[in-house]
Amino acid sequence: MLSPHRLPSPLRAWRVGALLFWAGFLLFGQSACLATVSPDKRIVQYLNSYGWGKAYTGNFFEESYATIGDRVKYLDRAHPREIAGTQVVQPDGTITVQEIGTVHVAGLTRSEIEAFLSERVSLYYTDNADINVIIQANPKKYFILGEVSREGEQSLSGELNVFDAILKARPLKSSANLGRIRLIRADPVDPLVIPINFSDMLRGDSTYNVSILENDIIYVPPTLLAQFAYFLDGLLFPVKQVIKGLGSAFFVSNRNNGSYTTLFD
Repeated sequence: MLSPHRLPSPLRAWRVGALLFWAGFLLFGQSACLATVSPDKRIVQYLNSYGWGKAYTGNFFEESYATIGDRVKYLDRAHPREIAGTQVVQPDGTITVQEIGTVHVAGLTRSEIEAFLSERVSLYYTDNADINVIIQANPKKYFILGEVSREGEQSLSGELNVFDAILKARPLKSSANLGRIRLIRADPVDPLVIPINFSDMLRGDSTYNVSILENDIIYVPPTLLAQFAYFLDGLLFPVKQVIKGLGSAFFVSNRNNGSYTTLFD
């Protein structure tokens, strides 16, 4: 019988491949189990008390809404001297309007703020108010992650669809799986995940070429071959670090005219 270290090379390669496969399978299974663990009761209580993610959201393409840090410019045409100004929305979601006081505006659209201010003004003046509001909003953003050259937070200053967003991010030809892109609209109750096949778009199918909204997440996953390469790279990372350290020490010793000097001296 052949000993394991004398197995024919194809058989040795098969055994190494099998070991790597099962190691990857076990790691994946462990991460999947951790992902399905129900949240701690304290965490649930915290989420119910303070909310999920961004406190004020909306579709600013339909109508601009105010959020923390935005500037709200207001003018009552019926009382321009008394009620006019520009205020930054404070962390508690309010602005201070002269003659009226503190007003909560975060999460409200332009027309809703106009109606609310008109109602408040009517408590102080007998004639009808004529409120005009302009919201000077901070730049909105979306995110793209995965196998792209331009990863991370992106500015959303105007109308943008999935096709344009992916092209702007420059997907990596060697590793991007363009057939399994996902558009994610996170929500604690009803999250929306839209599968996107970029190749279908190149053939003229625009079914899933949806408009990007604020805080959308686009994920471009790696191909199966790229995933395997990343897995191997993770396994070999400690070995590469040791070799790199030894190589640096050897290089320094040779630079000192043959004297035995290393990085640790």
